[in-house]
Amino acid sequence: MIIRRNVTCISRRVVNLRFTSTLTPEDENAMVPAVLQTLTSILDLVPIAYVLRIDTSDGHVYEHRGPAAPAAAEVVPAMDQRVRAFES
Repeated sequence: MIIRRNVTCISRRVVNLRFTSTLTPEDENAMVPAVLQTLTSILDLVPIAYVLRIDTSDGHVYEHRGPAAPAAAEVVPAMDQRVRAFES
């Protein structure tokens, strides 16, 4: 039996994505919740822990944290009996 697990990275890797906006601060603050919700709905489909943080030009900070707990271990059968019999 082979056990696959989600293992926490030993070295923490951080990805910073920066966008330059030509919107007014008021427009940024109006759009950020929709952008945050859209990104959250995409990232929630993947079994990873994440933090989304959006800083607007007028100093507002919007942040969302994804699930921190890794998924349970998945047990995968090593080989089908028929395959083992064929290899013998």
